Amino acid sequence: MPSSDSQAIESGLTRSAIFLVVSLKPAADSVAQVQALLADMGALVRGVGFRIPDGQLSCITGIGSQAWDRLFPGPRPRDLHVFQQIEGVHRAVSTPGDLLFHIRAMRADLCFELATHIMSRIGTVVTVEDEVHGFKYFDDRDLIGFVDGTENPTGQDRHDATVIGDEDPAFAGGSYVIVQKYLHDLAKWNGIPVEQQERIIGRRKLNDIELADEEKAPYAHNVLTVITDENGEQLEILRDNMPFGRPGSGEYGTYFIGYAKTPSVTERMLRNMFAGDPPGNYDRLLDVSTAVTGTLFFVPPAAMLDNAADAG
Repeated sequence: MPSSDSQAIESGLTRSAIFLVVSLKPAADSVAQVQALLADMGALVRGVGFRIPDGQLSCITGIGSQAWDRLFPGPRPRDLHVFQQIEGVHRAVSTPGDLLFHIRAMRADLCFELATHIMSRIGTVVTVEDEVHGFKYFDDRDLIGFVDGTENPTGQDRHDATVIGDEDPAFAGGSYVIVQKYLHDLAKWNGIPVEQQERIIGRRKLNDIELADEEKAPYAHNVLTVITDENGEQLEILRDNMPFGRPGSGEYGTYFIGYAKTPSVTERMLRNMFAGDPPGNYDRLLDVSTAVTGTLFFVPPAAMLDNAADAG
């Protein structure tokens, strides 16, 4: 069951999203201004969302490692750190970001309106590192033509995979999120025969059926991203990826966003993809998809955000 003290981590995909990553400026008043916004986020979402009751507007706010001590002096979430660059056949870069606003709704205008209110409050005290407007593409497909997020956990499994519990009790109800912006070379991808594309992904392109184990290549995306613990139990994350693009500029991409109760699960998946498991057996999707950002955030419990203005 979703935690009443969690942000809207477990909500499902919507038709539209805005991913806004910003960094705090060093000015002394930036901290108080951002803290005031964080404390008001719940009210802002309710105020904008009230205009379209069935619009399913939500916003998940994440805090980066370097900003945490400025915004929330005192204890730190146990696993919060700067995203570590991964060097392999391809590179998972680490890029700046102190705050993530993951805005979701069934309508783009709701996302836009909330993002406008956020920036009107803090625009003078932050630097925008990245802003991506995502959209649902037909039946949850990526721009490479495959369904994305098929294996997301559901129900209690989703909660168990994403929400912190007794392992870090001071931050129970929180979560971690890693974001990466991937740009696709669609001309190169579309030049690959569909049968080989299916081996790269590990699923059929048309009907989204997973390939039989004996058909899967060792470098298949869905082979390298299956992570197990010491007991052989699968460790899961929640992906809320969305396509984005600007055809006039030749920009086509996927915004990867993965929630988990510990970032180590997502980091293991990414190491398998970029460095390979075993080393060198990397994810061939990266031959056509380049990660141009990479940032890690802690998603505080809702009550912690509500009290941000009193954090000190």
